[in-house]
Amino acid sequence: MELIHQYNIRPAAIADVPAMLDIYAPFVRDTAITFEYEVPQIAEFEDRLRYVTLHYPWLVAVYEGKLAGYAYAVRFRERAAYQWCCECSVYIHPDFRRKGLATRLYGHLFQELKQRGFINVYAVITLPNPESVALHEHLGFESAGILRNSGYKLDAWHDVFIMERFLDRHPEHPTLPNLHRNIG
Repeated sequence: MELIHQYNIRPAAIADVPAMLDIYAPFVRDTAITFEYEVPQIAEFEDRLRYVTLHYPWLVAVYEGKLAGYAYAVRFRERAAYQWCCECSVYIHPDFRRKGLATRLYGHLFQELKQRGFINVYAVITLPNPESVALHEHLGFESAGILRNSGYKLDAWHDVFIMERFLDRHPEHPTLPNLHRNIG
């Protein structure tokens, strides 16, 4: 296993979009891990990055100049009572899998989310995906339920497993999350 301290983890930039799309595209084309049917165009992915980073962290890991993976958080649900919750995702380039990178990226992401005042983080995992379930269990996530046959992709219906992790205690009167904090 490579030493994970060799990765530079930093906020994602527009210049990272082509490399992130190279990582993401096979998941769209070849798996049901994402329910997206078409690989986004570069401009669309740039817009996603701009939109997400208005309020949530999006991090990349770089190893010797190559983008090795990325992790980000997004809004979990629209209603105001959910504002302390978010959903997380991580994608790792095949050359860098099973080297502790997803754990390290998530560690930085969760630290940033906690600093911003988020309390609950959810992973939404298409089943079967034993690697993702094992990663999230390793990071302290627990089962929050299964949505049966909730997505149709690649000629099959797929269950979605919701896992949850609490980043902090649930105070009686929580302060609002800081959605406008700059990463850096």
